[in-house]
Amino acid sequence: MGDELSQNNYQTVELGDLGRIVTGKTPSTKVPEYFGGDIPFVTPSDMDGRKTISSTDRYLTQDGASAVKSAIVPEGSVMVSCIGSDLGKVAFTGRMSVTNQQINTIIVDRDRFNAEYIYYDLSTRQNELKTQGASGSAVPILNKGHFSKLHIKLPPLDTQAAIANILSAFDNKIELNRQINRTLEAMARAIFKAWFVDFEPVKAKAASATSFRGMPQDVFDQLPAKLTESDLGPVPEGWTHLPIGDLVEVVGGGTPSTKNSDFWEQGEYPFCTPKDLSKLSAPILLDTERHITRAGVDKISSRQLPVGTVILSSRAPIGYLALAETPVSVNQGIIAMVTGKVPNSYILLWTEENMEIIKSRAGGSTFAEISKRNFRPIPVLRPDDTTLQTFGEIAQSLFARIASNERESWTLAAIRDTLLPKLISGEIRVPEALEGADGG
Repeated sequence: MGDELSQNNYQTVELGDLGRIVTGKTPSTKVPEYFGGDIPFVTPSDMDGRKTISSTDRYLTQDGASAVKSAIVPEGSVMVSCIGSDLGKVAFTGRMSVTNQQINTIIVDRDRFNAEYIYYDLSTRQNELKTQGASGSAVPILNKGHFSKLHIKLPPLDTQAAIANILSAFDNKIELNRQINRTLEAMARAIFKAWFVDFEPVKAKAASATSFRGMPQDVFDQLPAKLTESDLGPVPEGWTHLPIGDLVEVVGGGTPSTKNSDFWEQGEYPFCTPKDLSKLSAPILLDTERHITRAGVDKISSRQLPVGTVILSSRAPIGYLALAETPVSVNQGIIAMVTGKVPNSYILLWTEENMEIIKSRAGGSTFAEISKRNFRPIPVLRPDDTTLQTFGEIAQSLFARIASNERESWTLAAIRDTLLPKLISGEIRVPEALEGADGG
């Protein structure tokens, strides 16, 4: 049935037939007035697995966008990165944007084609797009001319829309989960900052307040009513500080020899590297790209770390953070903190709050790296047990919801990725009942 649909109803066109193709451009970085506005400036690094790109690392002013007018693309355009190791990344513009010269964008003729369908089709073809890059070149490039000549097979427009609606329903729910998780994480971060950085409850009590919003009354009642000087500056009376290495167990990892298949073949134990952390949309590690065998685990000094371990990338770059939601082994680019005495959420947020201090203690001539030796002496505030335990309970509920949302998103993504090529190829027919669905 799928073959019949493919042969009789699909048409083959070139990408250049889908609409206007735009190659991006970067405004002069020597003109500071071009940057810092509110117009998204998309580069391949912004194409991080999200379907729709509405926020970017850098933004342009109106003058900056006008300086590269030809690179302005409207909402609903399909972007494809066309150079280097990022070649083949695909994303959708969430609003009017400017792209850099490493991206070709299809401004789709919406009267004839469904832009979301085009996005989904190309998102299954990254390996194919990579092979189209200029051979013999040190850096593979898929230029605009060659890109425009690539072929795409399309079903009728109503079928394109129906398929896009089905797949978008998954992506919309995944994006909603991401938004909820960002809010939950911000809530945990705000409580941490109020209680343990700005000491707002203690300051309120010192000003004769009888309660503090969001803090249980019995916890507020036992707080000290003043700040005292310490090596960390003013802190609540009775609260102490000690090296992070005395509060948690700080360990590193290693990589079993990749030349020994006994360590890798049919591995079933998660093996975390900074790359795994870089892909996370929330600070929750559910699984890893690579897995090792039990023999591989035994080759690493820290072996397998327990659920709840706080994981920090210590190089390439320093600063990716996550809570392990699965037992995990780590490589040499990771500092792991096993928290038995204090809530792991406190350590995670303390690490985030003190990232500049951590980075300042890094060494290395080739790239910055923070060693366990330099990390362990960093001082950390030790609040009283009651306040710390209460914060842990509040934060744990927030991070548990984040983890639950992440698991749901993983399941949704797996279903989407299974359906996607089958729907695109016509192997699975779109039920008539779903045609015209809005993806809600």
